[in-house]
Amino acid sequence: MQDGVVSVAVVDADRARAAIVEEGLRAAGIPRVAIVPDSPDLLDRLVALAPDVVVIALDSPSRDVLEQMFRVSRVVERPVAVFVDRSDAATMQAAIDAGVSAYVVDGLKPERVRAIVDMAVMRFNAYSRMRRELEDAKTALADRKTIDKAKGLLMARKGLSEEDAYALLRRTAMNEKKRMVEIAQAIITAAELF
Repeated sequence: MQDGVVSVAVVDADRARAAIVEEGLRAAGIPRVAIVPDSPDLLDRLVALAPDVVVIALDSPSRDVLEQMFRVSRVVERPVAVFVDRSDAATMQAAIDAGVSAYVVDGLKPERVRAIVDMAVMRFNAYSRMRRELEDAKTALADRKTIDKAKGLLMARKGLSEEDAYALLRRTAMNEKKRMVEIAQAIITAAELF
């Protein structure tokens, strides 16, 4: 099993099907497996359990189930693997859009559970890394825009060149032990007041 995966929550209304998943997980060396019935308090129970991975087994996901998967993947922020007996392309796409890391149709066999859970964890980690990188890029772009706006204000108000305005921002940030974007935002806020 992937490093760090020691607990799995299995969500299934069908106890016999949940037992198949549980058997595969225990055979794969997962020390803690909790069977969680699909109930109105599912999210609360999953948050309380804080599993490393959530496995959901279904006959065929309905719109309500897809909405619940979306909430589970967002609130619990864990890899989610879904096993279904039957599906279609639109349902698969909706599950992926909901944040499901692995979606397996008609493949619920105890000997396959470990590989599928491993893949769900790897895909979740890759997606999380890409999401963090995207957020970092968005933040850097927003910071760059803020710094450029502050440079423009300094250039217009103080008659500085672009290089001198940047140097002033940088020097002020170092002297005040703050990030340049914080100084830039303070300049923009002050300019808006006057």
